Amino acid sequence: MRLKPPMTMMDFFRKSEGKWFTQRTVHHFDNAADESGESNLIVQVIEKDNPKVQTVCDLQKIDPSQAMGGASFMWQINLDDREPNSKYAAILIDVPDDETKLSGKLIRDQGYVESIPVVSRYWFGKDGILTIDTNYQNNQGQERCWFVTDDFRVRVSTVRMMNGVNLMTYCSERRCVSREMLEQMIETNRARAMAAQS
Repeated sequence: MRLKPPMTMMDFFRKSEGKWFTQRTVHHFDNAADESGESNLIVQVIEKDNPKVQTVCDLQKIDPSQAMGGASFMWQINLDDREPNSKYAAILIDVPDDETKLSGKLIRDQGYVESIPVVSRYWFGKDGILTIDTNYQNNQGQERCWFVTDDFRVRVSTVRMMNGVNLMTYCSERRCVSREMLEQMIETNRARAMAAQS
């Protein structure tokens, strides 16, 4: 079955909801050594009537009635069974430009490159690739993200300073199977095996 990519930010958030296993490689273009790592990314959708929408919009003096909702993003070390640390979290609120919802602003309570409230610009290409541009005080970040399948996606980001690109990050992300999903798969396979025997 051919993948139908999300073409609005809220559809993107809903398709991303859940827990993802992230494999990350970071290439530095200065004196720092390259690095790699593994982590979990937990995405939860925030509906437009959630009080967090008002709180984040107030930080940037944006009318919350323009927001469509948002999502919270939490990071944790892979195989860490503890609750995610709120210090490694961000809330993004979607404020689309118009009725098409193909482009707009992302209001963040804290940025990815610098931990300050920021406003990013986003747009979806015809191929479903999401591009997010963020201007910080000293840097400019760009992230591109797309789904390869419903349960596998790719993120590529760059950070530019005044003297050029400072680093580039590549992430491949696989959706983690929840206990409920696993039990449903087992039950489906059990029913299929019983049907084959009869």
